[in-house]
Amino acid sequence: MTSPERTELLTLPGVLTAEQAAETVAGILAAQRDSGAIPWFRGHHLDPWDHTEAAMALDAAGEHDAAARAYAWLARHQNADGSWYAAYHDGEADRPTDPARETNFCAYIAVGVWHHYLSTGDEAFLDRMWPAVYAAVEFVLRLQQPGGQIGWKREADGTPVTDALLTGSSSIHQALRCALAIAETREEPQPDWELATGALAHAVAHHPERFLDKGRYSMDWYYPVLGGAVTGAAARERIDARWDDFVVPGLGVRCVVPNPWVTGGESCELALALWAIGESDRAVDVLRSIGHLRAEGGMYWTGYVFEGERAFWPEELTTWTAGSLLLAVAALGGDEATTAVFGGERLPRGLAPDCC
Repeated sequence: MTSPERTELLTLPGVLTAEQAAETVAGILAAQRDSGAIPWFRGHHLDPWDHTEAAMALDAAGEHDAAARAYAWLARHQNADGSWYAAYHDGEADRPTDPARETNFCAYIAVGVWHHYLSTGDEAFLDRMWPAVYAAVEFVLRLQQPGGQIGWKREADGTPVTDALLTGSSSIHQALRCALAIAETREEPQPDWELATGALAHAVAHHPERFLDKGRYSMDWYYPVLGGAVTGAAARERIDARWDDFVVPGLGVRCVVPNPWVTGGESCELALALWAIGESDRAVDVLRSIGHLRAEGGMYWTGYVFEGERAFWPEELTTWTAGSLLLAVAALGGDEATTAVFGGERLPRGLAPDCC
């Protein structure tokens, strides 16, 4: 069970009390299957990225055995090419509901595995998971384009989709840095990964034209910062430039403009990005603004439509929304593993490309 000592660390005035944190953790645990799988909610599908995000939240809460079972599920269900399917039917891992293989979904295992290792110091776990991490990174990098960006996915028939998403490539950048940290710890240098990471960082930070135009989505706004490719003054300028477009005071962050819909996941991720660039006060304000999304039982509604009928929509309480909140609170509270993974100061940066 989640220890009082851990939930005391998952507190933030006006956002989460220790009792509320324990209730939220219990909600994620209740959704987890005996196999280790963490679906969006019971009866809905599982996707590898959100499964990993929820597992990271469990580690932040001290639920290390449950998190380890989540990573064991990934290792058992990895495809021969190093990938995972984009979505699986809840409780039936042999029945994908979306057989495409998305690169950012596959890469994210490296973030989770590194976070678990930093949370536990479990070297045997790192040894067990290394083959899965290695295979996943190799799958992802086979879709890297000459400009550094990462192709979005492989279709079910294996056809590569070379169009790149800024949000996905930014997430992959964070994952590659964590994969390099794992490789360094194991004393298994990966020079090709270092080159790939540097090229990807350069593309994200300096070449928006290499990505599909998804500027209406808030994730394309803050993910280059959250993923660590845009830092310092450039990161602060990026956040300030579109703050009024996406942030709805007192309610949270829009998923997409101009739709009157704020979402918990985007709000918590923006808070993490703000914390990473030293804007902790604004991060706390954003987290406080989504208190209205908390439901009885400690889980969080995915989003809220704030015009017209004014309703929670869709009517779902997702493990990944709850997980993103716990991780944001953990980072603001100074949890060592979470700050290392999302702060990035101690993560390898890869090698900068020779040309632009």
